[in-house]
Amino acid sequence: MAEIVTASRDRSVVRVQPLASSNEYARGWRVAAIFSVLLLINAFSQIDRILPFILAEKIKAELFLTDTQMGLLTGLAFAVCYALLSLPLARAADRGSPRLVLVSCVLIWSVMTALGGLAASFMFLALTRFGVAFGEAGAVPAGHALIARKIEPDRRGLAIGLFAMGIPLGTMAGFAAGGAIADIFGWRVVLTSAGAIGILIGLLTVLVAGPTPRLQIAATRDEPFLRTSLDLLTSPAFRWLFIGTIFLGFAGAPFYAFSVPFLIRTHEFTATEVGVVFGLLQGLMGIVGTLGGGRWFDHAVRSGSGKVLGPPAILFMIASVTTTAALFAPAGWMAIVLFVPAMLSFSFMLPWGFGAAHLVAGVGRQAQASSLVMIGSGLVGPALGPLFVGMVSDAASAADIPNGLALGLLIVPLASVLSSLALLVANHRVGVFLRQR
Repeated sequence: MAEIVTASRDRSVVRVQPLASSNEYARGWRVAAIFSVLLLINAFSQIDRILPFILAEKIKAELFLTDTQMGLLTGLAFAVCYALLSLPLARAADRGSPRLVLVSCVLIWSVMTALGGLAASFMFLALTRFGVAFGEAGAVPAGHALIARKIEPDRRGLAIGLFAMGIPLGTMAGFAAGGAIADIFGWRVVLTSAGAIGILIGLLTVLVAGPTPRLQIAATRDEPFLRTSLDLLTSPAFRWLFIGTIFLGFAGAPFYAFSVPFLIRTHEFTATEVGVVFGLLQGLMGIVGTLGGGRWFDHAVRSGSGKVLGPPAILFMIASVTTTAALFAPAGWMAIVLFVPAMLSFSFMLPWGFGAAHLVAGVGRQAQASSLVMIGSGLVGPALGPLFVGMVSDAASAADIPNGLALGLLIVPLASVLSSLALLVANHRVGVFLRQR
């Protein structure tokens, strides 16, 4: 049934009052259709995001670009857009129609991806990548808001997990298909084709999602999005979750940036060998983690205990031990096996982190909660974590210290432990919050 949200301005507690109107949750075939289209959206979001990595050498050669320019295209644009646009787009999804925001975001990034195939200069290509970042900044929050409106509460963990599963699937498809198509037809065909498919998916979303009427939000809750964000961050439950995601960024970004170079340098794998094995394991753990994590989160919510962050906290603690062992393992195969818990922990966290954030934020603020979680995990850690690893590795090499990259990568298990501890505190705080609600 439709719901109204009320709360005092000095507390982040959300009180929901049902209205006597028809239930807007999806039924029957539409549930499966929504699951499917959300999976496609997130997969193509990831594909469009990583294509410049795959096509970098071909783009550089044709447009005469430098590595610095490619770094600006692939890194800074997304960081800036996520920081500046994610929260207002999330607010629009919460207060308006999440379907409209989601479809608009998909169409914007798809059109901009396709236009990137027409680029004849760095500036034109940079503008298209900013457009891609603009669209993708609002896609995940709007997708989560749509899940909150259309999917019943006891199935939302699975829905978030399926949505998140698009990331590993998109990564595998992007690397495999993007490179192969570029070798045959060129990088411009890859970008225009990916954009065209994204446009079709956006139009399909209009039909599948169905209408999403505006929520009837009480006047006391209709405040600026920055004030709402501060209200969420002052809630102990949400604040500790946010701290946990910041540490998660310091663990995840260096892990994915330097694990492959570590295996190549230390254990003398070829790029092809480590790419195939590491890529397949990463994709498999991504699927298992997002689906298994989503189902487990739903079970935790239905149990009524309020303990909705304990399992990922424990898994991060286990991953910190195995990752440390992997960095000093005597054999390459052993290092890869010991990296697996870390791969699983990052994907397993997605439905738990977003799902817990939605529970604390309450109706009408789910998209904004997702946006804050994304900002926590996606800005500071990815910006500083890999830089720290690189500096430690360079310093170790200059001092003739062997295995310097492993020393730098110790930030991964350290950050995993800190994330685990923050999540354990958040687990308690969220439990208290839910029992008092």
